[in-house]
Amino acid sequence: MAAGLFPCRSLLSRRIGAVRALLGAARGRTEGPQTHFGFQNVSEEERREKIYQVFENVAEKYDVMNDSMSLGIHRVWKDVLMHKMNPSPGTLLVDVAGGTGDIAFRFLNYVRAVRERQLQQKLRQHQNLSWQEISKSYQEEKSNPLGDSQVVVCDINREMLKAGKQRAQHLGYSEGLSWVLGNAEELPFDDDKFDVYTIAFGIRNVTRIDLALQEAYRVLKPGGRFLCLEFSHVSNPILSRLYDLYSFQVVPVLGEVIAGDWKSYQYLVESIRRFPPQEELKAMIEDVGFLKVDYENLNSGIVAIHSGFKL
Repeated sequence: MAAGLFPCRSLLSRRIGAVRALLGAARGRTEGPQTHFGFQNVSEEERREKIYQVFENVAEKYDVMNDSMSLGIHRVWKDVLMHKMNPSPGTLLVDVAGGTGDIAFRFLNYVRAVRERQLQQKLRQHQNLSWQEISKSYQEEKSNPLGDSQVVVCDINREMLKAGKQRAQHLGYSEGLSWVLGNAEELPFDDDKFDVYTIAFGIRNVTRIDLALQEAYRVLKPGGRFLCLEFSHVSNPILSRLYDLYSFQVVPVLGEVIAGDWKSYQYLVESIRRFPPQEELKAMIEDVGFLKVDYENLNSGIVAIHSGFKL
């Protein structure tokens, strides 16, 4: 009777195993592929949601925190990036994860300065110009100070874009600047559109770096340049230990004091440690088709600038 009422142990085990397999499959469909959020293991979708929340939380204090965490050195790093780019009037730039506009504003200032120097050189080379001709040249410069250059700031986070637009209005930037809500993994732009693609302190917050790099390659014109400024891996062992101590013991405290958000800055510190080292990122950039890929370490590798060309 017992055998008739209850399945044998081996059959029961098989059924339990089948149920567990189905539950596991369902869980996998729900959670999706696994990745990391700082030192936590999470699904890709959960990571995207958490990162969006991080930057929504810190948007208003983002620039103040950058100054506090880096002691202002992030400004120098961004200036180095701009000089490495060396844009000329007429350059079309997309700055991805550009949020509050730091790279965009530097780009506009740089192009204006280049165009002004070009005008001065032109006038010096033509000493016999009349004052009417000189005045006309200056009027042309005044009407088109960027030489048709444009920068498109693209960011996935509405609050970061909002903060950037407010800064632009406060600082007087309007010409040659536009703001687009978009995902680095699926950019809302046509193929072969931009001369330069930049992403500064943003690529480590992208869930699928490979997709972001593919999109960078797609939207660049043939001959276009990819530039990435990002925290990286410190080569000096002593500096590395001091850097870790500062990162884990000081940065989250600054986040709590200045932005009222310990957890977001704890994540940002952890995300740096999980980011691919310089050579690994270089290989990833090459894998999507970029050529002449190299990188420059700044401050012993605290940050690195990676560069590549679509040839």
